[in-house]
Amino acid sequence: MRLLHFAAFAALSFSASAGVVVLQGNYQGKNLFIQNPFSEAGVGFCVFEVTVNDQIATDEINSSAFEVDMNNFGLKVGDAVMVKIRHKDGCTPVVLNPEVLRPKSTFDIVHQSINSEGKYTWIATNETGELPYIVEQKRWNKWVKVGEVAGVGAPGEHTYHFQVSAHSGENTFRVKQVDMSRRARYSETVKFTDNKVAVVTWGPAKPKDEITFSQKTMFEIYDQYGNIVKRGMADRVDVSTLKKDMYYLNYDNKTGETFIKR
Repeated sequence: MRLLHFAAFAALSFSASAGVVVLQGNYQGKNLFIQNPFSEAGVGFCVFEVTVNDQIATDEINSSAFEVDMNNFGLKVGDAVMVKIRHKDGCTPVVLNPEVLRPKSTFDIVHQSINSEGKYTWIATNETGELPYIVEQKRWNKWVKVGEVAGVGAPGEHTYHFQVSAHSGENTFRVKQVDMSRRARYSETVKFTDNKVAVVTWGPAKPKDEITFSQKTMFEIYDQYGNIVKRGMADRVDVSTLKKDMYYLNYDNKTGETFIKR
């Protein structure tokens, strides 16, 4: 079983320096198209060599635009790719579709569950890029992000874990990924009830300095215009800096309760 940790991911790295354009990403089954200007001297074209994972591309590059056939390199969808486009000084080729190396969300969940200790486990397959799994919890009539786990992004089955924090009553969780299309791909939901978590109470209704919860809970405080002024996870919340007014409070699994700041 592979242990995972929170990490940022590099969906696509793109740079140009000293006569080389470098692209890094993951193979998605599509070819690259490159616009190739004339050299600065006006004789011949700008690009003189293209490599994919340090293998020289055999495509015809002596034209104003050419295609790099990625099928020639024995790649599988999801494999890491580094493309180097070497060119003459005084000119720069343009990669017309660099997005084809950005990872896509294609995962399928073959199993997910939450045990009695609140450990959320899911097994995913059909991953084709290193995208993070965003863990969401249904709270206050909306989905709230509660964490993130780095995805492996390679073929095969991969097991992931996340320790959830439950509110009282029945909880609902899911995971999602968002790729370059900005459209989210979701898992099915999974339910969990932790009988050790009691219903949370709070007070006072007219605080001057502090709101106290009966136990640590996730919370949000909004002003009358819907702007969030405080959020977090705590059993005490400092409200001394809030101006005197009415506020809305979400906590535990309760929503829309109000208090007056004195």
